[in-house]
Amino acid sequence: MTHDTQAPRPELSWSSQQQQQSSGGPRPAPPETPLTRFLGGSPGAVFFRLLFVSLIVGALLMWLDIRPAEIFRALERLVNRLWALGFDAVREIASYVLAGAVLVVPVWLVMRLMNARGTR
Repeated sequence: MTHDTQAPRPELSWSSQQQQQSSGGPRPAPPETPLTRFLGGSPGAVFFRLLFVSLIVGALLMWLDIRPAEIFRALERLVNRLWALGFDAVREIASYVLAGAVLVVPVWLVMRLMNARGTR
């Protein structure tokens, strides 16, 4: 007895066609609006997903004894440090440039004057 090993197999995964056939008729898909595209689903479903994830993350943060106000204060301190560091770095670089320019610019000027004098 020979078996046909190339016989088509039925799909094991659920597809929208199989779901439509099993529900008794074709069901029109809800229209995809720019809002549902942006949110990744209907606003209600996204709201409940975010609510659930926020509950889990909030419980974890409370368990770790981290409060939202502390997070905002830490972000504010970080921004202030970066701001101060940025301007301190600019001031320090400017002082290096000025210190170097005190020597470089006069030497450059003298060399330019000497080269201009020699080409005449």
